[in-house]
Amino acid sequence: MSNQSKEPKEGDFITIKSYKHDGSLHRTWRDTMVLKTSENMIIGCNDHTLVTEADGRRWVTREPAIIFFHKHYWFNIIAMIRDNGVSYYCNLASPATLDKEALKYIDYDLDVKVFPDGEKRLLDVDEYAEHGKKWEYSDNVDKILKHNVRTLVDWIDNGKGPFSKEYIDIWYNRYLELAERENKK
Repeated sequence: MSNQSKEPKEGDFITIKSYKHDGSLHRTWRDTMVLKTSENMIIGCNDHTLVTEADGRRWVTREPAIIFFHKHYWFNIIAMIRDNGVSYYCNLASPATLDKEALKYIDYDLDVKVFPDGEKRLLDVDEYAEHGKKWEYSDNVDKILKHNVRTLVDWIDNGKGPFSKEYIDIWYNRYLELAERENKK
């Protein structure tokens, strides 16, 4: 029996699960293709991926999206590749962890949406306040999340990492190569 490493390899498919602060399952994405794993991050692609909500409702993503998770930042980034350009949906969330079952994180409600023209919007501030009271988010978690919103906005404003056109082009093209290889099997 071969000893397989825990880290998924390029071209493998993983499940992503988001939870709420109280430990309840929030949302599951099936079959995200891994494009790169390193010690600190995972880059993947969702394309017509089945998503299941906590209430059992299911839907399928409409367009390819490059996803970025980092083990040290309290956010993850979804870059949706659309005909009119790239839109971003950024979740303020705990750093992701990976186990045999899935890539997992706690979703902390706050989201930053970035439109193809660069306009930014902070979303779900009311939900964050409501859940913060309900589940007693600590002052420390609140501080970390607010600091990470600033970091995220800095990345957006400076076209850093996933917010640069080159980054999206490189990883989307890599996805297309791997998907082509997968289709030939």
